[in-house]
Amino acid sequence: MEQSITDAICVYGASSSRIDPIYKDAARQTGQLIAMSGCPLVCGGGRGGLMAQAIEGANSKGGITIGVLPQFMIDRQWQHPDLGRMIATPDMHRRKQTMASMSRAVIALPGGIGTLEELLEIITWRQLGLYNGNITILNTAGYYDPLIAMLERTIDQHFMRQGSHNLWHLASTPEEAVEKSLG
Repeated sequence: MEQSITDAICVYGASSSRIDPIYKDAARQTGQLIAMSGCPLVCGGGRGGLMAQAIEGANSKGGITIGVLPQFMIDRQWQHPDLGRMIATPDMHRRKQTMASMSRAVIALPGGIGTLEELLEIITWRQLGLYNGNITILNTAGYYDPLIAMLERTIDQHFMRQGSHNLWHLASTPEEAVEKSLG
């Protein structure tokens, strides 16, 4: 029987590799800091983009890396070749559910629609009491400023309760993100 992991830090982030190096550097450093904290890193397990940088950063410091991928992604060989462990799921929903169940915290690195969807879903789960871990948005180079403004607007316009800011933390550096995740 496989050992259950529930103390990982889950990382969401871009799968695209065609992005500014500032984001790649922050992702790699985030992975290194997670490994140095002693927590496993769990993520979508992709072979490119910020996911790959976080995995490689954690591996460079001897960390535990776990990728969770739906079977169709494994069939297409989208997984990072140096994952310490890979978990196959039947679909995307189970992938997100598995990553959340393994984690004590989430860090959202910059990313596209998939990252945004994961981040908003985990914030929703926290609001509903379905996820109790810390959620940290790593706002590298102000990437998430428009999203933060939109979340503020939802609160100001009463689409979210006042005080909903406590559902997530903001961080401007990888150090701050990991520190808030461990909080």
